[in-house]
Amino acid sequence: MTTYPAPRERHESELSLAQLRGDGARMAPHWVTPAGPDPVPVSPTSIHGVVVPAASARLIDATTEYGG
Repeated sequence: MTTYPAPRERHESELSLAQLRGDGARMAPHWVTPAGPDPVPVSPTSIHGVVVPAASARLIDATTEYGG
């Protein structure tokens, strides 16, 4: 039996980053965020139960925007 490959169609997931950014920039004016109250600050002592794997912590620490 001979098989023939189906013609390759372009899927949305194959868009380039530049195309995606351009689409977002054109859509941004349509996304209106209503003004709301500012979030209430939370004391760091109130935050508990968050577990970060060591590999993830090292990755973030190595990123100059976040850590070292």
